[in-house]
Amino acid sequence: MMHRFIPVRRLFSETKCSLPCQLRRRCFSQVARNEIDNRDGLVRKMPPFDYSPPPYTGPSADEILSKRKEYLSPSMFYFYTKPLNIVEGRMQYLFDDKGRRYLDAFGGIATVCCGHCHPDVVEAIVNQTKRLQHSTVLYLNHAIADFAEALANKLPGNLKVVFFTNSGTEANELAMMISRLYTGCHDIISLRNAYHGNAAATMGATAQSNWKFNVLQSGVHHALNPDPYRGVFGSDGEKYAKDVQDLIQFGTSGNVAGFISEAIQGVGGIIELAPGYLPAVYSTIKKAGGLCIADEVQAGFARTGSHFWGFENHGVVPDIVTMAKGIGNGIPLGAVVTTPEIAEVLTRRSYFNTFGGNPVCTSGGLAVLKVIEKEKFQENAFVVGTYLKERLTALKNKYDLIGDVRGRGLMLGVELVTDQKLKTPAKLETIHVMDQMKELGVLVGKGGFYGNVFRITPPLCFTKEDADFLVDAMDYTMEKM
Repeated sequence: MMHRFIPVRRLFSETKCSLPCQLRRRCFSQVARNEIDNRDGLVRKMPPFDYSPPPYTGPSADEILSKRKEYLSPSMFYFYTKPLNIVEGRMQYLFDDKGRRYLDAFGGIATVCCGHCHPDVVEAIVNQTKRLQHSTVLYLNHAIADFAEALANKLPGNLKVVFFTNSGTEANELAMMISRLYTGCHDIISLRNAYHGNAAATMGATAQSNWKFNVLQSGVHHALNPDPYRGVFGSDGEKYAKDVQDLIQFGTSGNVAGFISEAIQGVGGIIELAPGYLPAVYSTIKKAGGLCIADEVQAGFARTGSHFWGFENHGVVPDIVTMAKGIGNGIPLGAVVTTPEIAEVLTRRSYFNTFGGNPVCTSGGLAVLKVIEKEKFQENAFVVGTYLKERLTALKNKYDLIGDVRGRGLMLGVELVTDQKLKTPAKLETIHVMDQMKELGVLVGKGGFYGNVFRITPPLCFTKEDADFLVDAMDYTMEKM
C-alpha cells in the first residue's frame, strides 16, 4: 500500500517530535555507542566499525558558529536545524564532537572517493610534505609527471595532455577558454539546470538562477535539459538534441566554440542525461566546428561503477575532460585533459598556475588512483550502487512522497514530491526527512533547483550493510510522517 505524504500544515508541528520520545532518548543517551537500539524492530544497528575517536577537546559548535558568523562570508550556509560539528573521519564514517558516529552518504559533495583519511592517501601526502611541499613547476619534480602519466592512461583516445588546477571551477574555466581559443569562436552551449562553477565563464555556463549573480555573462546558450523525469520529451534523447541544432542555427553564426555538460548533473539533482542524447549532440557540435567538453568533476573517478568516467556510459569520447573533487579525495586538486593538438593553443601566450600540480596534491592524486585500483572501488561502486538503487526503488513503490529514484553506481538521487502527477517539489518534507535521518545517524546531501532531491554520493568504500542502514533510516522516517 502506498503511503501518503504529510500535509505541509502538519509538517512544522511534527518536525521536532516525529520520532517517539523513547527512541529519541535512546539516540542521544547512547551516542558513544553510535548505534540505534533496534529491540523494537525499528531501525537496524549501524554496521560495526573498529575505530573510536579520542575525546574531543576543541571549541564547541556554538563557538565555531559564532566565529563563522563574525569572520566568514555571510553567503556560507549549513545543513540541519542544529548544525553538526564534525571533528574526525574514517573511511565512510564521520564523528562529531560528542564522539557519535555517522554514516556519510554525501562524501563531502561527491569528493571523498577512497574514504575519509584513507591511510594510503594520507601517507602519500604526509611523506611528500616532509620532502617538498612546494617549489614551482619551473623546476622538475617527478610527482606531477608521474600523476599526469597515470591520469592520461585512464582516458581513451589521444586525451593525454594534462593541465592541473586547484578546483573544478578553475578546470572548467580553462576548458572553456581553450575551446574558444582553438576554434576562434565565442559561443558555447550548455544545458539548462547545469552547474559548472561560480567564476566568470563558468557562471555563464551554469543555468540555475540561484547560483548566478547579475554580472556580465556572455556567449553561452542553454539548451533544453534532457531530463527523463521532468523534461518535455521524457527519455527521448534525440528529440532534446534537436534543440542544440536549433540553438546553433538561430542563436549563433552557425559555428560554435563548444558544448559542455556533465553525464549526470550533480548540483542539478543527480539527473542522468536521456539515452542517445550525447552521441547526437556531439555529432552536431562537431559539424558546427566546436569541441565537446565532459565535466567529470562529480561523476568521474569510478563513481558511476560501470565505467571510470561518466561520459563512457554514453559511448562518446570528448575533446576535453575536466575533473576535480574525487581526483584528490578532499585535497584541492583539479585537472583539464585534452589532446596534444588542442593543448597547443596555450602556447600562444604564457599560461601558468602557481599551485596547480604542486607536489603534495599530485602525490595525493596518484595515491587515489592506486587505491581505486587496488581496492576495486569501481567494482564496489557498481555492486553496492546497484543494490542501493534497487532498495531505494522498492521504497519508491511504498511511498507516494518519492517521485523518482535515479543515477548510477554511488551517484544516486531520490526526488521527493507532494503530487506524483504534477511532480510538485516537496521542499519542506525533504528538509524534515533529511534532519530526522541525521538523528538516526545517516548524512545525505540535497540538491536540485527546488532543493527536493537527496544526493547520495558516499565514499566508494560504502558497503551493502551501509546501504541497508541508509534505506532503513529513510524508510523509518517516512513511515512516521
